[in-house]
Amino acid sequence: MFIFVDVNGLFYPGYMDIALSVLAFLFSIVGIIGCIVPALPGVVLSYAGLLCAYFTSYSHMSASAIWIWLAITVAVSVADYFLPAWMTRRFGGSRAGAIGATVGVFAGFFIFPPIGIIPGAVRRRRGGGIAQRPRGLPEGNPRRLRFLSLVRRRHGAQGRGCRRDAHTRHGRHIPRRTGLVRNSILTLSIMKKLLLFAVVIAAMLAAACSNSKYKYETVKGDPLNTKIYTLDNGLKVYMSVNKETPRIQTYIAVNVGGKNDPAETTGLAHYFEHLMFKGTQQFGTSDFAAEKPMLDEIENLFEVYRKTTDEAERAAIYHRIDSISYEASKIAIPNEYDKLMSAIGANGTNAFTSQDMTVYVEDIPSNEIDNWARIQADRFKNPVIRGFHTELETIYEEKNMSLTQDSRKVWEAMDAALFPHHPYGTQTVLGTQEHLKNPSITNVKNYHKTYYVPNNMAVCVSGDFDPDEMVATIEKYFGDMQPNPNLPKLHFEPEQPITAPVVKEVYGLEAANVMLGWRLPGATDPSTDVANIVGSVLYNGQAGLIDLDLNQQQKVLSAYGYASSQPDYGTFLVAGRPKAGQSLDEVRDMLLSEVAKLRNGDFDESLIEATINNYKMQMMRSFEENESRAMLYVYSFINGADWADEVQQLDRMSKITKQDVVDWANKYLGPESYAIVYKREGKDPNEQKIAAPKITPIVTNRDSQSEFLTEIQNSKVEPIEPVFVDYKKDMSQFEAQKGVNVLYKKNETNDIFTLIYVFNTGTENDPALNLAFDYLSYLGTDKMSAEQIASEMYAIACSFGLSAGTNQSWIEISGLSENMGKAMEIVEGLIAGAQPNEEILQNLKGDMIKSRADAKLNQSRCFGALQRYMIYGSDFIRRTTLTDPALQGLTSEQLLAKIGDLMGKQHEVLYYGPQDEAEVKAALAAHHKVAADLQPLEKKFSTLQPTDENKVMLAQYDAKQLYYMQYSNRGEKFDLAADPQITLYNEYFGGGMNTIVFQEMREARGLAYSAWANLAIPTNAKGDYYYMAFIATQNDKMQKAIEAFDEIINNMPESEKAFDIAKEALISRLRTERTVKDGVLWSYIRMRDLGLTEPRGKQIFEKAQQMTLADVKAAQEKWVKGRKYVYGILGDIQDLDLNYLKTLGPIQTVTQEEIFGY
Repeated sequence: MFIFVDVNGLFYPGYMDIALSVLAFLFSIVGIIGCIVPALPGVVLSYAGLLCAYFTSYSHMSASAIWIWLAITVAVSVADYFLPAWMTRRFGGSRAGAIGATVGVFAGFFIFPPIGIIPGAVRRRRGGGIAQRPRGLPEGNPRRLRFLSLVRRRHGAQGRGCRRDAHTRHGRHIPRRTGLVRNSILTLSIMKKLLLFAVVIAAMLAAACSNSKYKYETVKGDPLNTKIYTLDNGLKVYMSVNKETPRIQTYIAVNVGGKNDPAETTGLAHYFEHLMFKGTQQFGTSDFAAEKPMLDEIENLFEVYRKTTDEAERAAIYHRIDSISYEASKIAIPNEYDKLMSAIGANGTNAFTSQDMTVYVEDIPSNEIDNWARIQADRFKNPVIRGFHTELETIYEEKNMSLTQDSRKVWEAMDAALFPHHPYGTQTVLGTQEHLKNPSITNVKNYHKTYYVPNNMAVCVSGDFDPDEMVATIEKYFGDMQPNPNLPKLHFEPEQPITAPVVKEVYGLEAANVMLGWRLPGATDPSTDVANIVGSVLYNGQAGLIDLDLNQQQKVLSAYGYASSQPDYGTFLVAGRPKAGQSLDEVRDMLLSEVAKLRNGDFDESLIEATINNYKMQMMRSFEENESRAMLYVYSFINGADWADEVQQLDRMSKITKQDVVDWANKYLGPESYAIVYKREGKDPNEQKIAAPKITPIVTNRDSQSEFLTEIQNSKVEPIEPVFVDYKKDMSQFEAQKGVNVLYKKNETNDIFTLIYVFNTGTENDPALNLAFDYLSYLGTDKMSAEQIASEMYAIACSFGLSAGTNQSWIEISGLSENMGKAMEIVEGLIAGAQPNEEILQNLKGDMIKSRADAKLNQSRCFGALQRYMIYGSDFIRRTTLTDPALQGLTSEQLLAKIGDLMGKQHEVLYYGPQDEAEVKAALAAHHKVAADLQPLEKKFSTLQPTDENKVMLAQYDAKQLYYMQYSNRGEKFDLAADPQITLYNEYFGGGMNTIVFQEMREARGLAYSAWANLAIPTNAKGDYYYMAFIATQNDKMQKAIEAFDEIINNMPESEKAFDIAKEALISRLRTERTVKDGVLWSYIRMRDLGLTEPRGKQIFEKAQQMTLADVKAAQEKWVKGRKYVYGILGDIQDLDLNYLKTLGPIQTVTQEEIFGY
């Protein structure tokens, strides 16, 4: 669930709006009068009117506008005080001057008020004014002159009681020329009144104009300053401006997902998401008129195919579909959408589908809004279904991958148990295998026509842009989309209360676990606020009931719990993994016992207050990133929430009491009203791989390009100049004490700090370091128990962690800056004074051995172990990994001594936070307890395995899909001069969806859901370049995948058009990427390791602009072609063609013990 901070805490009910509106009107009217009537401070009163208007709930004025007009008010008031006397002394005046001034001020008012003064002054001088002090006015202080001028204006030329005689003063004769004085004063009086009047009117008009022509929905106290606009056709636009980098995160959300799939074609929402990348009539094709008849025939054939049951007939029909699809592919241009996005410099091109939504993702440069909107509008309004059967192969691959993901099985079983009458439980996002075998293009088209309509969509953006311009652009391109007035509403039978536990079981190869779930109301129900509090009271990763009672006490291997919300229903979940010898029912009982504490009020109320503080910190963190901001809008839109309710959520949550939590738990978390899913180890009896039909690889047409893409490439945009980090200016360094160097970067965004102690030693020097760190996290001191430490850190909204990598170790403390000193004191106190506990250590050893066994059951963990073994070798695995006997032999004293020794070594401190350098230095002096004489630590780097000959390395995993990687290292060291060429090669060949690898392996051949390849850059100056290629594919596609990879890697396809797009993408990204926040520190460390003093991107940007495809080809010839490889495969060996693998090189079969090291 997402919550927001109301930073001002202000709330104005309707009557307050009325009062403020009345005051605004009165102040404005009186202010205008005051510009003419001397007794009233007109400008000040008018500004008071603006201020009242600003604080109404319907105001669209920005805070910056208020500050600007405050400055103008002060300036005009000062001018009102000093201007008359100065002008009188400087210029004099005449009747003609007065007329000129009047005309000038009025004329200037309609152009720009200050300009109007100039023609008035000029006309006055030409009308006979004199540039000297008029006679009869004394010399002296300008304030005195102003005072006398004011007296004359209010009481007559001679003052109170004086006769109004133009030719006498105190009985003395005054020459007629001194009538100029009177005219001058009159001129100045008129000028001043008119100027003040003009300024006030201009201020009022400007305030009105500052409310753009778009009437936005805004909420007072919104820290994101969100602006929401709804087009006439119903399309909603959510916007948050963040100028930190010249980029914009965009999400286009469609309020439709797996739950809306037709019952006879489940998986349709997800499948259509894939098809949205295939293009339109304008792009993705070189001749749509010629292509369309073939696409229509393919659609008709699929309708026949899905209704045919005879397998021979189906095969014949599919062969016909494949033949026509191949002919159509000669006209189509695969991946042209991805090329378009690359051409405008977009990053992160992607999309995702869930039960409730389908969301399309782009991160674009801020100067490409128009092109982005133009492309998106065309694809959303006019998608063309092409490349259908090859994309179906990709869907098959994704479905087959899910068959080995036990966590997905658990989720689907839980939904089925909790929602037997709702699509959440009756169908899945990926769809059934039967439905995927019988797709319907006709249904897909109807689906788009029904749901992809503006009144069912939202554009959610955060980044560097002007809201008015953003809305104008979106309106320009999306404004003609036609809404669907008959948008279907999802109707479902309300679920009945669960009165007895609903039990489900699923089987799979991964480790056993158990999950319990309770059904909750939908996301917008008022009870959701309490649900979020309850979730954190139960589990927060530090000091919740499960944290302290189960995880900290080592009663289970691991456990967690939280509340999850969706539009129609929510879910409250708890789950756990058993220790060695522990049953799932034992874990279940312990989880139920913790939930019972919520119903019984068996928890400290202070935990609620601590939860609120941590929510505030989490929100501050999320507001730092455009992705998080924009996703908040997506969820708000999909949930149907009022944005004001989202903004005020934390304020509501802060009022929740312990009794509220207890009442909620008793209402929704009943002792019998749950569903439970037992995930057991074993062969899944329901697993059935989708047998993919044979297809002909489509034509890639790399050198084809639509006119639409050409237009986008040729469009003129104001270039954004790159800004590369300057390590001398953007950060600083200082020595806290001898041997402790600090890398410092100030946080200008919020009050969160991160403090990291970095030691140049890791598991390659001491494989027991991670065990030592884990052990420490379970211990207390002589002053605080482990539970008290966790609770106190959570209460002050801080956290800490210790970890060891291969060659470095880190101790990290982070949280609210005001509590940094206290957090440091707690953590340093634990490091220095941890009390050993043998029972805890024995439990930890047992849990680590159980976790190791569980890791061997997980496909991803096994593949990660195989990768490390291939790249670093068996000796490295032995050096960095404790065997089980070595693990069992370690003592408390040994482990704690390792941490104590670490604090006696030289290290680096990374600080990112709001404190200045002096404060950080003082905090380290006061709280960072290290030896006075620190021992040096030399930074070392791991050595990669060379590949002198081809060989095959096989590891067994019983699955229908294999993970494949080929690795090569020729020992070539970092070459700064070659860096731009290599970077551009990676961009062209294997960097993303627009690359050769993606087009060949996924789009053209349908071999995989995921595939990539690149020449990896060394991590240090003495490191090696190494080549890697990856694919996850079905076992029976292995040979095709390996042959395809070898072919395109060694004989790289060349395309000038594809190269131009890759080059544009790289340059655009370098222009708009910014290294900010703590990224500056990490960037500095990476460049330092490479022996560089400035970022790599600077040189790459300078040289890439002159590079050609020939340069990329030269890089491929020199650095890639003709390598020797280790071909690593994790799969079911009995299903692999070993005879083919022998043609690649000698086969080495490695055991799990070898690759894991235990």
